[in-house]
Amino acid sequence: MSILVIGEIFEGALRSSVYPTVTAAKQLSDKGAGDIHLLVAGKDIGPAAEAAAKIDGVAKVLKVDAETYAHPLAEPLSLLIKGMAEGYSHILAPADTFGKNVMPRVAALLDVAQISEISEVLEQDTFVRPIYAGNAMATVQSKDSIKIITVRGTNFDGAAPEGGSASVEDAGAGDDPAVSSFVGQELSKSERPELTSAKIVVSGGRGMGSGENFKHIEALADKLGAAVGASRAAVDAGFVPNDYQVGQTGKVVAPELYIAVGISGAIQHLAGMKDSKVIVAINKDEEAPIFQVADYGLVADLFQALPELEQEIDKVK
Repeated sequence: MSILVIGEIFEGALRSSVYPTVTAAKQLSDKGAGDIHLLVAGKDIGPAAEAAAKIDGVAKVLKVDAETYAHPLAEPLSLLIKGMAEGYSHILAPADTFGKNVMPRVAALLDVAQISEISEVLEQDTFVRPIYAGNAMATVQSKDSIKIITVRGTNFDGAAPEGGSASVEDAGAGDDPAVSSFVGQELSKSERPELTSAKIVVSGGRGMGSGENFKHIEALADKLGAAVGASRAAVDAGFVPNDYQVGQTGKVVAPELYIAVGISGAIQHLAGMKDSKVIVAINKDEEAPIFQVADYGLVADLFQALPELEQEIDKVK
């Protein structure tokens, strides 16, 4: 038996979320689960397949180049994966929007339970995953013949482990159920780092008061080369778009430095950022829960503290 990793393709390129997923697969392989195969499906994806073949630990790349997969619609992709499932003991995908959209359908088609957001591999059939918004960790064991797994990327090494020389094999397209079609998409454009892969994240909360005041967050982020995030309260208030949201129902991040500004620290937000290496909190409420997880806390008016922080950064530069 072998392990199948599902790689997401975006605009013809392989997403970086594949790297921590392969890391998890390598841990399974080390425990005797077999070779790692990587599936890439899309349109005109030759360069993406070549990049996948260079990932250390990958034994084979399965390339499916067809118009059906030009956009990552879950319905045709899940049927494709189901058709390939025989011969694999584990099928892994990142626990991001892509994985959460596709993998539950795969599990349903195969009539097995999905194991979601694993953070540790103990044995071939035993994993650790967060529950209760990350406040407890559960050890789960699956007796299913095929394990359908999504991987929490922040808990596995996400560096690009190049040096591999996997073979690339063309695989046939699956059936198109024709129950969905791609209409269009509107993508936010930014020169800042992508939120889930940024080394520094500056997030604002309800305490920012308005979307206009997020200019202070953006100015600080630009000086630090950081991504901009937000709490759900700030998103729900319309201060920023929902793709900024960090938390249980948003994006999970684990940067080297996380700066939380005007964020009280609700349990749902903490679930998305408490694995950050260093957490800095700025809040005028000294009783705010965010201070319980912060490595450094500053009780201050953010509208006074942020400009002063920017000035100090300028002095260092």
